[in-house]
Amino acid sequence: MSQLVRKQVYIEPRHEDFLKRAAAETGLSEAEIIRQAIDLWQEQIADRRRVRQLWAQERAFIESWAALGVVPGGRSWTRDELYDKRVGQDEHHPG
Repeated sequence: MSQLVRKQVYIEPRHEDFLKRAAAETGLSEAEIIRQAIDLWQEQIADRRRVRQLWAQERAFIESWAALGVVPGGRSWTRDELYDKRVGQDEHHPG
């Protein structure tokens, strides 16, 4: 295990009850449960940031097509071309 840093935190009685029960049920220390909770929370934040970034990219993609405006005589692209372009972008920028 890497070097640990001592922290003192204040928690509510319900948190204390939960930690004690979880430690007894899992055999993990209360500190390990807290470390795992922090790791999980950190992963969830990273996931949310990634989702926001992906939605921003999707919005920019849609806006770029919308900016083309109305083309006299109808649109100049087909639904299949739009799909092929989008799939092609995904292949060049994997998740």
